[in-house]
Amino acid sequence: MTSTPTPGQAVTARPAEEVAATQPRKLSRLEKRAIATKGKLSSPWASLTAIIIAILWTIPSVGLLVTSFRPELDIRRSGWWTVIPGLFNGEAEFTTENYETALYGTGNLATFFVNTIVITLPAVVIPITIALLAAYGFAWIEFRGREILFVAVFALQVVPLQVALIPLLRDYVDLGVNGTFWTVWLSHSIFALPLAIFLLHNFMKDIPRSLVEAARVDGAGHVKIFFQVLFPLLVPAIAAFGIFQFLWVWNDLLVGLTFTDTPYRPITVAIAELAGSRGGDWHLLTAGAFVAMIVPLVVFVALQRYFVRGMLAGAVKG
Repeated sequence: MTSTPTPGQAVTARPAEEVAATQPRKLSRLEKRAIATKGKLSSPWASLTAIIIAILWTIPSVGLLVTSFRPELDIRRSGWWTVIPGLFNGEAEFTTENYETALYGTGNLATFFVNTIVITLPAVVIPITIALLAAYGFAWIEFRGREILFVAVFALQVVPLQVALIPLLRDYVDLGVNGTFWTVWLSHSIFALPLAIFLLHNFMKDIPRSLVEAARVDGAGHVKIFFQVLFPLLVPAIAAFGIFQFLWVWNDLLVGLTFTDTPYRPITVAIAELAGSRGGDWHLLTAGAFVAMIVPLVVFVALQRYFVRGMLAGAVKG
């Protein structure tokens, strides 16, 4: 119970901060939406739906894996699900012949696997390096026409890459580099730069300006500010785009098919050619697909925490 002060008792006013602390804080619209979304995502029905989607998404991959270890004759005459009864009675037959033939025999995927690594690593590093410098300029350097130029760079994301294939191919032929690794490095870098600049720019703009101003007061120039102040904070965004670009380049078929000759082609083009014009080696496609899936799967699992942090960075302000 609250006691009522007597006429001779002094009344002490409570500080405004203490009164405010006891009052329930009014939630913003963004916080209310976050709480509602969290409640929906944590409900049993949402969990059940996610489990069902995960199972449906995994079944084709399991079938692909099982088929890749089955003999050629079994692949041609029955589906992968017929193996399930054989697992219990010991009649299921598995072999690594498909992988051996795909890697070192007819498919020769081992050589194209190395080509894909040679293509992918520079095609990830080059656009990230250029985009970091461009994003820093758009975010922290004042110059005339900065907003218009940034909007123009962002608008390039809506241009389909198929539109640029023929003009780029003509330029590569004129320069004498057509059919080599340089063509896919340059093409993937060009196509990736708009998204990379946009993503890294938004992340940089979320960094408190006080950090940059403090470094400038201490006499730091643009180079020192970029490498010592901003770069350590950009690791999640760099990793997020790096995963995007890595998966895009590794799984690309169109650019590799358009700009490279046979000795420089990536594994995706080689897998597409496994079946041939008459479908003679189509049973090797499952083994080749799993060879191509190994590296992207490892990269995504190893860097997924950076991927989530990088995707959420810059998404909400306030």
